[in-house]
Order: sequence, then structure tokens, then C-alpha cells
Amino acid sequence: MVGYDPKADDRNISNLEVAVAGSVSGLVTRVLISPLDVIKIRFQLQIERLSRSDPNAKYHGILQAGRQILQEEGPTAFWKGHIPAQLLSIGYGAVQVYKTLRDAVVTMYRTEGPLVFYKGLNPTLIAIFPYAGFQFSIYSSLKRAYEWALPAEGKKNGNFKNLLCGSGAGVISKTLTYPLDLFKKRLQVGGFEQARASFGQVRSYKGLLDCAGQVLREEGPQGCFKGLSPSLLKAALSTGLVFFWYELFCNFFHHISKADS
Repeated sequence: MVGYDPKADDRNISNLEVAVAGSVSGLVTRVLISPLDVIKIRFQLQIERLSRSDPNAKYHGILQAGRQILQEEGPTAFWKGHIPAQLLSIGYGAVQVYKTLRDAVVTMYRTEGPLVFYKGLNPTLIAIFPYAGFQFSIYSSLKRAYEWALPAEGKKNGNFKNLLCGSGAGVISKTLTYPLDLFKKRLQVGGFEQARASFGQVRSYKGLLDCAGQVLREEGPQGCFKGLSPSLLKAALSTGLVFFWYELFCNFFHHISKADS
């Protein structure tokens, strides 16, 4: 986890327990933030403006979208695509409009063949390098700024400084590379126009450049950032929750170890 120093941990727990705590904390956090992921993807795929003033817009705000999804599809809709998300499946976006993972996989394979599972791979690969570069560069800059502004606090509260700067770096990096994530989602759900018809207008894209061009022409520059607000909220909550659950599980293992000794 960016910003966390495991050497500063004086609890009596093994490396295996640390690994388990990290893995389980990530799993539990993803369960809790899944609703924001679902809302983010709905926003990304909506051609209409995310605005109350657009009468054709199905969604226009996080709370409104949450209420509408709950009314129309029930509470389980907030965990659509959760299993492939946990498995880091490439077809995650497509599962948002299908009943089950198996239904999505079978339909995708039958209609478009095995290459369908790699739709959106180009923007994914393109985003990896700038995102990683931005994240570490911004993280270092924020740490220097923190130490300049609060030199004494920087030495006393090292983990807090690292957590704060790591979260800030993640949010800024995600914002800068966000359009590529939106293009990826649009390309991933290509071929599912009929299943998505009830969500509003649909578009077909020939590739990354065609997708970017259509979004800019029809939806403007702001169209490239649809879903950014739930995405950043998810990132902020995710960071806090991962650390919260990690510490909780580490303390649990520590108490078990003390009881056995």
C-alpha cells in the first residue's frame, strides 16, 4: 500500500498474517465500495449529459442514480459485476447489463468470439505508464510540500504524512488519466446495444481514436470526465477503508498470537 511503512509496525504478527490482512482488507473494501463502481460505470456509459436540465438523462447525480438503481433493479444491482471485479476480469463493464457472470461470458463469446474479452485493452495499456509515472512523481512532490509546510509534524507522524500524500497522488493521477478509463469502458461494452437500450442512447466505436473523437464531438471535453466524482469518492473511501480493515485484521492476529503465547 502506497504510503504505509510496515517496518514501523511493532505488532507480533508473521509475514503470512500481514499478507492475509492486506488481501482480506482489499476484498472487504471492494465489497463496500462496489455501489460507487456501479454508479461510476453507469455515468461513463451515458451519452446524455449528467444534468437535471437534460430531459433524456437517466442519471444526473450520485444520490439520484443510487435511488433510481435501487427502485428499478433492487439492492443487488449495486453488486453487479462484483465477482469479475474481484477477479480483475477484463469484461467487468459488460456484466453491468447482464444477470450473471456466466450469462455475460457465454453471450459475449457466442456473439463476437474470444477477442471480445480484450476490448478496451489499448486504453488500459496506454494509461498504465502515465498513471504510474504521475502517481510516484506527484507523491514525491506532495511529500516535499508537506515537509516544507509542517517540518516537525512530518517527522512525528510519518505514516499519516505518507497516507495523506499517497491519497492525494492517487486522486490527482486518476483525474489526469481518467478519460482513458472512460474510453476503455465505452469500448468494452461495444456489441451490447440491445441490452443497454433501456439506459439511454448507445454508440458504436471502431477503436480508441474513433471513441475519443465521438465523445469530444458529441459530448464535449466534459464528456471525457463523466463518472469522475463517484470515481474520486470511491478512491478516497477505498484508501481509508483499506487501511482501517488492514489495521483491524493485524490487531486481530496480534491478539490471537498473544493469547497463544
